[in-house]
Amino acid sequence: MSIDLRNTNSACASILVETWRRLGLNTAVICPGSRSTPLTIAFLQASEVEAISVLDERSAAFFALGIAKQTSKPVVVVVTSGTAGVNCYPAIVEARESRVPLIVLTADRPPELRHCHSGQTIDQLKLFGSYPNWQAELALPSLEISTLRYLRQTAIYAWERALYPVPGVIHLNIPFRDPLAPIPDGNNSEFISSQLELEDFFAGIETGSRADAHLSLPTTPVRVGLSKLLTSQEISGLNPPLPVSWQQLERGIIIAGIAQPQNPREYCGAIAQLAKTVKFPVLAEGLSPARNYAELNPYLISTYDLILRQPQLADKLKPDVVIQIGELPTSKELRSWLDRTQPQRWIVDPSDQNLDPLHGKTTHLRLCVEQLAQIYPTKPKLPSDYLQLWCDLETKVRGVVDGAIANLNQPFEGKVAWMLSQILPPGTPLFIANSMPVRDVEFFWMPSNSGVRPFVNRGANGIDGTLSTALGIAHHNQSSVMLTGDLALLHDTNGFLIGKKLKGHLTIVLINNNGGGIFEMLPISQFEPPFEEFFATPQDIDFACLCQTYGVEHELIATWEDLQQRLEFIPARGIRVLELRTNRKADARWRQANLAKFVQGI
Repeated sequence: MSIDLRNTNSACASILVETWRRLGLNTAVICPGSRSTPLTIAFLQASEVEAISVLDERSAAFFALGIAKQTSKPVVVVVTSGTAGVNCYPAIVEARESRVPLIVLTADRPPELRHCHSGQTIDQLKLFGSYPNWQAELALPSLEISTLRYLRQTAIYAWERALYPVPGVIHLNIPFRDPLAPIPDGNNSEFISSQLELEDFFAGIETGSRADAHLSLPTTPVRVGLSKLLTSQEISGLNPPLPVSWQQLERGIIIAGIAQPQNPREYCGAIAQLAKTVKFPVLAEGLSPARNYAELNPYLISTYDLILRQPQLADKLKPDVVIQIGELPTSKELRSWLDRTQPQRWIVDPSDQNLDPLHGKTTHLRLCVEQLAQIYPTKPKLPSDYLQLWCDLETKVRGVVDGAIANLNQPFEGKVAWMLSQILPPGTPLFIANSMPVRDVEFFWMPSNSGVRPFVNRGANGIDGTLSTALGIAHHNQSSVMLTGDLALLHDTNGFLIGKKLKGHLTIVLINNNGGGIFEMLPISQFEPPFEEFFATPQDIDFACLCQTYGVEHELIATWEDLQQRLEFIPARGIRVLELRTNRKADARWRQANLAKFVQGI
């Protein structure tokens, strides 16, 4: 442990950083700037904290978001004063909506230099509106012992609020007076030594202790509806016993929505255990790890979006009860079906958020599925005809889909997702861009036992920060893959600047259809103009030249065999782009012609 005693700013910044280091902070992403100098120096001097310099604040914040997604621990982002912090806003919105812990530090000028046209100064108080879990402006640095204790406790509280009761963003605005550089003032060392015993000052703050404790806190209580708080023991003793009633019903389904659990096998095992107990099929979103642990679950359904496109089957499969694990899947067909049939829904999720955009007959169980699986009473129950119908349809439709996709020789975007589900190395982290890639994963991703870990930015569903987030996922992780379209990649090309800092590897599977393929699926595609220029927005970029500019490996993929060979073995270091060129209009026509036909005649 070391506290930089050269001046007041450096000492106070060191107190903050040392506190977070002891709480378990591993990574700080730092953008260049003058006003943030004391924070930058403090992080550079902190042992066990990796300080990463990133030029672009928007890219830096998304990179930090990606690291926090894969570790479930807070990551610090440091930016200077002025508009620098504003560039973090999109990542902060995404972190809030997808429940990812970030601590954003914006350096600022002192109060006497605000509102007087002092350079690089804007109003930074509550800069990110209502999106942070907690936000505050710190007091001006001072060597008063009370101020140092205040900094320590504020840092502890910020760490806790980044994790509890729901993970999210903390924003601390930190004013500094000159000197910003660690210019010695000659008196601090003696003062600190006489007033502060450092080991005693930091006593009781141990690496990981508060992080581990608070990561588990939200799963302890269970809220039924919005009124009563119950313990796990009380849940099983309710009269009538609410979850027990599921076993009395035959026409029930479990929906496994988007999820990025820290222990995916345990998470998928808990869903499977619940399914085996109540004998309900599990409609597993392509962005859930459940499809990649298929051996655990004999009732896994991956083709529900296609099945529900057949009106007679959709009516025949109407459920009486739905157990929804986390957020709803992406599928518009599934959401419309639930909205139309209005079954009783139980939403199992430990957060305090409303996860029912359909506003149905819903009860929230504020606990995690792992806990529910432990406390749910197991009683013998035979599979129902309803369950068997779902399983039979899955087998038949899965066979039709796989056969049709396997026989496609021409480039088709959907076949990329289908191939990735089969050929990626076990456990590969896969970041999936928004728009068509997430939908193709939902349509075509095959169940397997690969243990592939899907990651997405589905909090706000934007395309900004795609590359930077994927690089954060790959940093200090198993060699990773990103599936993206051309517009999402172009929206974040500054992320390539992180390449030299990346400790790991990212393969980018780029579907280049020269525009926004998802818009081809919307009614506006029939109106030209303005469709091509203002919605599809083709950019006509030579990605080989773009990659050369950033020193990134690029290869144009000509055949499906080439793609398979490149993905069966993934390098350990660097970034490479595998570009597959497709025709978005032809692909849209293929989806429109075939998605509803896969179930015909079954």
